[in-house]
Amino acid sequence: MAGKNDEFIYNLRMANPIDDVMRSYVHLKRRGRTSVCNCPFHSEKTPSCTVFPDTQSFYCFGCGAGGDVITFIMKIENLDFMEAVKLLAQRVGMEVPEKSGSGQLSQLKTKIYEMNRLSANFFYTNLIKGKNRAGLNYIIKRGILPDTIKKYGLGFAPDSWDSLVNYLKSKGYTDDEIASAWLGGRSGSTGKVYDMFRNRVMFPIVDLRGNVIGFGGRVLDDSKPKYLNTAKTPVFDKGSNLFSLHFAKKSGSKKIILCEGYMDVISLNQAGFENAVATLGTAITPEQARILSNYADEVAISYDSDSAGQQASQKAINHLGQAGVKTTVVNMRGAKDPDEYIKNYGADSFRIIVEGSADAVNFLLDRCEQDTDIESEAGKVEFLKKASKVLADIDSPLEREVYISRTAKKCDIPVDVLKAHIDGILKKSRYSRKTNDWKSTKSTSLPVADPVNPDAVSHQCEAKAEEMLICCAMRRLEDAEKIYAQVSPELFVTSFNKKVYTAIKSKISTGSKFSISLLADEFSVDEMGRISGIDAKNREVGFNDKAISDCINTLKRYWESVKENETEQTDEEKNDSLQKLFGSKKG
Repeated sequence: MAGKNDEFIYNLRMANPIDDVMRSYVHLKRRGRTSVCNCPFHSEKTPSCTVFPDTQSFYCFGCGAGGDVITFIMKIENLDFMEAVKLLAQRVGMEVPEKSGSGQLSQLKTKIYEMNRLSANFFYTNLIKGKNRAGLNYIIKRGILPDTIKKYGLGFAPDSWDSLVNYLKSKGYTDDEIASAWLGGRSGSTGKVYDMFRNRVMFPIVDLRGNVIGFGGRVLDDSKPKYLNTAKTPVFDKGSNLFSLHFAKKSGSKKIILCEGYMDVISLNQAGFENAVATLGTAITPEQARILSNYADEVAISYDSDSAGQQASQKAINHLGQAGVKTTVVNMRGAKDPDEYIKNYGADSFRIIVEGSADAVNFLLDRCEQDTDIESEAGKVEFLKKASKVLADIDSPLEREVYISRTAKKCDIPVDVLKAHIDGILKKSRYSRKTNDWKSTKSTSLPVADPVNPDAVSHQCEAKAEEMLICCAMRRLEDAEKIYAQVSPELFVTSFNKKVYTAIKSKISTGSKFSISLLADEFSVDEMGRISGIDAKNREVGFNDKAISDCINTLKRYWESVKENETEQTDEEKNDSLQKLFGSKKG
């Protein structure tokens, strides 16, 4: 965007303060003039992501993610530039100026959202008014009330090969577009597109903005697969979304109940637990754990009580722990899942067991004891070996001492003996970590590939000087013209930094009120992170005429050395030519 649209982007950013927007996704803590949070883009237990209100930008010193409020929305919502702009404009009631030439991917995403919405209405109408009552009978039998059916937009896919495809075609969508949305599959023999979901109860999957991004479909008989979920599309990835998170976010609770299935969540929501969510047909992923950490201080795992559910709980504990989330496990005695527990014992009883849910350490220690006879000496040793790994993984020394004492008492052994054993594991772990760090340091002491600015690997001094000049141009706008008069973009050595420097010059020359946001449509999300990093890492640097002069001289010396090498090479080539000429002549 340029000119008038640059002004719009500037005003959009001013209307969407980055700390206000980010606070909807992460827990910000004030630290002086900045705010910090656990980075939502990688797992960590201590905050490494910093928000800078003065430049309306953020940067993670851990993973390098960064940018402005638009970049943040692009990254956390998995949107392209224009989609993020529209979302932020909608947030504050601004109208987005017309922009021609929207990308094909953006147009396809828009069409998939439209097709998903139409399909959700199609399925809902078929459930409520269709001739086949099997889907509605199943839902009523499961105790789901009409208001809940409407709230979740539940539906039914007819037992037909082309009813949805024909409906979407009547609305103007092509076979390729329908297949791209995973609403239709293409026959390998005929090439004809058929309905992907047939004779299934349908569960629309909705994102935080209210868009239908995919579907889950459950069979009514014993056919396989029992559940069929939308595969990856331009708007949907099941490992990066959670069912009913849009309701859980609005619940106001900082404690989220994590379930395995759609029906568990719907049943809990109907019983008053709007803070319930579920993974989408797979075990929880690190990405889903990070998403949950943005909305919850605590997650109560309420998986099925069978062996598979218990194993899934253990995996969830590990991922949530890495994301820095306090985790508990709900013990549902007398029921296989939350849906059955609510039906058997009611909402009040479920609320009691959620509030009294066991912490993750006790759950893992109980798992260590399963299938083990701790009354026997061999069983006791086996249990302690398993339990020691759990105890050594507890970060807090105080908590670790409590659980060591409890475990030692359970096995009737001296606390000092078990503590010495755990200390040995920790010492070995620290040594191993130091060894790995040393190996990592040795390996990283060599030039490492830089995907954002590949030229920087072989031009480290020049790249640093360029970054200082970029930072100075961004931060000292009153001196920007003087800087550009002394340093033309052609003096830059690395192509990425040259592109950034040129883009900043272009924005300033148009008279725009410069901000990092104005670069967001020219650079990728990763590149915006690097630009924000250049600013974040040099905030304490004092820029003066001497510092600028030193940077300029560094770049000039490089080009002088290049010219000298070219001159030397030319002289050598001349000498070689003369030697060949005289050497070829015979006396």
